[in-house]
Amino acid sequence: MEFPEKVTINEMVLRDGLQLEKKLLSVEEKKILFSSLQEAGVKSFELGSFVHPKLVPQMANSGELFEKIAREDMDLIGLVPNLKGAERAKEFGVDRINFVFSASDTHNMQNVQKTTAESIEELKKINEFCERNEMVLTVTIATSFGCPFEGDISKKRILATIEQLVGLTIGDITLADTTGMANPKQVYELLKEVKNSFPEQTFNLHFHNTRGMGLANILAGLQAGVTGFDTALGGLGGCPFAPGATGNVCTEDVVHMLHSMGIQTDIRLEGLLKASALLENMIGHQNSSYLLKAGPYNRKYPVPVSN
Repeated sequence: MEFPEKVTINEMVLRDGLQLEKKLLSVEEKKILFSSLQEAGVKSFELGSFVHPKLVPQMANSGELFEKIAREDMDLIGLVPNLKGAERAKEFGVDRINFVFSASDTHNMQNVQKTTAESIEELKKINEFCERNEMVLTVTIATSFGCPFEGDISKKRILATIEQLVGLTIGDITLADTTGMANPKQVYELLKEVKNSFPEQTFNLHFHNTRGMGLANILAGLQAGVTGFDTALGGLGGCPFAPGATGNVCTEDVVHMLHSMGIQTDIRLEGLLKASALLENMIGHQNSSYLLKAGPYNRKYPVPVSN
């Protein structure tokens, strides 16, 4: 098996991770959590989203958070659902945005009240806006591996959807497993076909661990040649508009797996564990991190002595 020497982790806890939490974190709390992750070596963040605060109140202070964080040597990304969201992001000085739409019409209607085709037309407007304002635009295609409403999503539909993005000024395209329906064989086969069909395009992956398949699916993505993954500290997160959409794949668990395999991330694991413990204190409950409970694999324990 061939694996890359290095992988890029995009930290999602401040956006996808917090958007289902009952406790609404203040800007100062979010800034403290950000600083803890920054100290651990994390350099790429989806920091917040510019959606209507009534729909996702956890993200209502995203603009203020962007204004209060220094951006040198950091990739700080704001999620936008439409052109209005892109315009609001620009008002707060955001220069890198991620537009999300679904491969599934039904999920897209639940999420943004548009068909997939209508969202792609919206994307074209956002693309023009970003070109005029020198903003970097990336795209995430949700439900790429299955939809909780429609079931399986065919390779043909994913390829046809990506084909419609060719010609736009888009950076990375992320394929997202929004409700944890993917399996490793499916991930490997889809990504090999996608990468072969669009060799000039960079693809990343975004997995949820709904059915415990997250790490296995990342392994399949690595084998298919993917080197960029979205993860969330403590395994927090989920889509507010999809039933059963539990948390993202846990950052510290992913980094531990990669480092165990000799794959570099430039992230310090002990720093992540400190940030994960801090996160538990902030949200007031345990997170889903295996590593926070068990510790790294190379931790030395005392040998029991028999009486």
